[in-house]
Formats: sequence, C-alpha cells, structure tokens
Amino acid sequence: MNSFDTAIQIFLTQIELSSVLNHAIRVIAGLYTFKGFVLVPILWWIWFQPSQRTEWQREMVIATIVSGLLSLATGRLLAHYLPFRVRPIYNPDLHLHFPMAFVRESVQRTWSSFPSDHAMLWMSVATGIFLVWRRVGILALLYVAIFICLPRAYLGFHYPTDVLAGAAIGIAITWVMTRDAVRTRYAVPILRSIHRFPGPSYMLAFLLCFELITQFDDLLQLVQSAAKAL
Repeated sequence: MNSFDTAIQIFLTQIELSSVLNHAIRVIAGLYTFKGFVLVPILWWIWFQPSQRTEWQREMVIATIVSGLLSLATGRLLAHYLPFRVRPIYNPDLHLHFPMAFVRESVQRTWSSFPSDHAMLWMSVATGIFLVWRRVGILALLYVAIFICLPRAYLGFHYPTDVLAGAAIGIAITWVMTRDAVRTRYAVPILRSIHRFPGPSYMLAFLLCFELITQFDDLLQLVQSAAKAL
C-alpha cells in the first residue's frame, strides 16, 4: 500500500464513531436504495422534463446509461485482468481494524479491490446528470462521493486510490460517450427506435435501469449458480 493510501486509511480507521453511526454507514454502503435508486430516477426526470432541448436531453440520458454500462463492464474487466489487489478489510498486513460490515465474503475476497466498480458506475451516471443539469449534477456528484465512495473506503472495501481511479475512469467514459461526434452515432438511432416502438422500448428501459441499479448482481448470481449446477 502506498503512502497516500496508508495516510488516509489510517486516518479513517482512527475516527471513533458511535455504534449507531457505524450501523448507518453499513446500511448506506450495503443497500441499493442509497445508490442507483437515488440517481437513476433523476435520469427519468430528465427524460420526461419538458424542454426546448427535449431530444438532446433524451440523447444525453441514453448516452449516460450506455456510459454507466460501459463503466461497470470496464471496472469488472480491469479487476479481472489487472494484478489482484486484496481488499483492505482482508489484508492482515495493514494491522487496521475496520467496522464490521455485512458483505458477501465469497465475492469480496475473490474480487480485486482495484478499481472500485461502484465509483466508476455512479460517478459516470452523476457526470451525465451534471452535463445536462449543472446544479442537480453537482449535488449528484457530491452524493456519490459522500454516500457511495467514502463509505467503501471507511469500511475497508477499497483503498482510496481504488475509489479515485474508478471515479476518474467513470467520469472520463461519460465525457467521451456524450461528445456530439460520438453520442449521435448511437443515441440518435436508439431514440428513433424508442419513438417508433414506445411500448417495448420503455419496458426494456425499465428492466435495464433496474439491472443497472442492482449492478446486475442477481443475474451474476444466477449465472454462477447455473455454472455450479452444470
């Protein structure tokens, strides 16, 4: 662990909070309610908000969702192919004591700590919101930093550099995917299809947003269970 991670990780573990606050942090870090269920509805708000730039706003929503999917996939591919980095909570060499958290230990132990896919995904989505609505977007970015990223470092799920790198990659992906030259190549055809087939399109959009909120965890568990059964 580098000196930057060491200094911040030691500082976080030396903070003495009450059991009630530690419980609240564990709940916030563990429930989807405090992640995608806060940010994804804002994208639907943008989608249905009347505006002189309605088509552009809807293109940006599509681009943001695509960016979020790319960020999540990229994060998990990087964690798989980069050198494995054990999570702070499972690293005995650190000699640090983290608040006990409810985690799926079998997953947390086998998934590399770097980078944080949570930071990549939700910073990506928050950046898309920011590019459409500056004031709401600033609040979204702050929300991700405080309620999604910080608890994961505090509880020992990630090192600070895992979170910072994930956030930077997620922001960069959204910035690239929302540029006019890139966005119009895929968002315009998708939007045209939505206008042509609104019923099935909104059904699929709902299902996709639900899976994005849960980060496809249920589907991954289903695939893993099927693989074990076979």
